[in-house]
Amino acid sequence: MTSNKYDRTGSCLCGAVKFEVAGPFRDIMMCHCNQCQKASGHHAAATAAPTANFHFLEEAGLRWYKSSGHAERGFCCECGSSLFWRMGGRDSMSIFVGCLDGDIDLPISQHIFVADKKKYYEIEGKAPQYGTYPK
Repeated sequence: MTSNKYDRTGSCLCGAVKFEVAGPFRDIMMCHCNQCQKASGHHAAATAAPTANFHFLEEAGLRWYKSSGHAERGFCCECGSSLFWRMGGRDSMSIFVGCLDGDIDLPISQHIFVADKKKYYEIEGKAPQYGTYPK
């Protein structure tokens, strides 16, 4: 249950990371990059919110991995759940939609890094597709 200030709650699989977050939320971006594939086992679906709008209820398991020269990924060191992604110098944090409690009613706005997509699945829907990250 969220307090009045927060719109959503979320957690990792084991509960060693629990959070609540207020919007506004970005529409869902589907990322097909090699790093998201390695981190999640498939492509990633993520929304985002301002970093200041996050409140951690439990963060004993939260660890950050610097996955590139410009970004890092938040995960649970206990159960291995991929939870967050943030780029240095930005005041927002991406949230992997699957770690949010309940359903989320946001549209898919775009597919990024489709040049890295594996051939075993097709991208459906009308959202724009970009070979890399759109400028």
